[in-house]
Amino acid sequence: MFDRRPAALLVVSGRAGESFARLNALEGIARSLLMGVIPLLALEVLGSKEMVTRAYLLASILTLTITLNFAALERLLQRRWVVTLGVACTMIAMTILLLGDGPIMALGIGLQQAAASLFSVCLSLYIMDYIGKRELIYTETRRMLYAGIVWMVGPTLGLWLWENAASWAPFALTVFASVGMLSYFWYLRLGHGKGIQKARSRPANVFKIIPRYFKQRPLRIAYWITMSRSMFWVTLFIYGPIYVIEARLPTWVAGGLLSLASGLLLISPLIRRFAGRVGTRLTIIYALVLIGSSMLMLYFIGEPKLIGLVFWVSAALGGVTLDVLGNIPFMRMVKPRERIEMTMIFSTWREGSQLLTPLLASLVLLFAPFEIFYVLLALFLFGAAIKASYLPRRL
Repeated sequence: MFDRRPAALLVVSGRAGESFARLNALEGIARSLLMGVIPLLALEVLGSKEMVTRAYLLASILTLTITLNFAALERLLQRRWVVTLGVACTMIAMTILLLGDGPIMALGIGLQQAAASLFSVCLSLYIMDYIGKRELIYTETRRMLYAGIVWMVGPTLGLWLWENAASWAPFALTVFASVGMLSYFWYLRLGHGKGIQKARSRPANVFKIIPRYFKQRPLRIAYWITMSRSMFWVTLFIYGPIYVIEARLPTWVAGGLLSLASGLLLISPLIRRFAGRVGTRLTIIYALVLIGSSMLMLYFIGEPKLIGLVFWVSAALGGVTLDVLGNIPFMRMVKPRERIEMTMIFSTWREGSQLLTPLLASLVLLFAPFEIFYVLLALFLFGAAIKASYLPRRL
């Protein structure tokens, strides 16, 4: 498998996993800078948590539509150009978010999410092409470790620039980081292996691929795990900063919360060691239960309070554990001949969670206090933990 690595991939690091970790970190810089800024900007422009929720809901519909057509894009443009298209989406999104007003913000948020999704799908496919199954846990650990360094700084820096320097500063820095990531990506000269050559036939109908995916029990479980993980992160990155403001804490605390939660990725090597001792499957179950329990504690606390930040962080510990291990069930159990089609469906966990989270929150806000949302999210996580128990003992 490693014989198919592009020459530049070998020159840059000697290990494909190292290069992928650097590439992921560069993309993380671009994304993390605005993670705290966008929800607070939306709250400022739109005026209420309900309107922010609706904006994210509309944005997620756009992102999901783009992701479900990834196979067609990949065959039409080739994968390297899909990554480039994602950077173009980022630049357009930055312009809309910086200059737009009102409902058009949903378009900017959607394009930014779509850019992240396209990169995520492409990176997952490249990893499966160039990394052996036995090396996946080491590659994912290194990738999360690099990401932890980036995400520990990005949200706080972005909010500080937005509040204290210039409102356009984090957006400009995001564009600069995106161009840097794209430059490094093209330097690596990632090519097209056997599994990713341009197809001669027309791309398969996505509505035929979806049933094929969900007929496979291991892939169904893998999807639920990653969907649960992502729903928590969506909740944290949208409602975490708003929670801080509603608790009447300084704005910088919102950036600190996101940076601390993301910075837990730095303990990825410890998570890998723990999983090596007790098993990947059991570690995934523990993480899901930890997040669910933390969400229940936020419900019992009620109105936003300083003590609630403790449970946001404890939930983030579970989320980081799933960041390190959560993709492994899919990567190890997907059939090689189905990688592109199945990865396209699997990768909709990002868009699915970005759609389902604000949709669920919107429904709750129609009939009950927002805190009920924490209970529903906890139940979803506990359900995923039960399903994860059916995974093979050795992953």
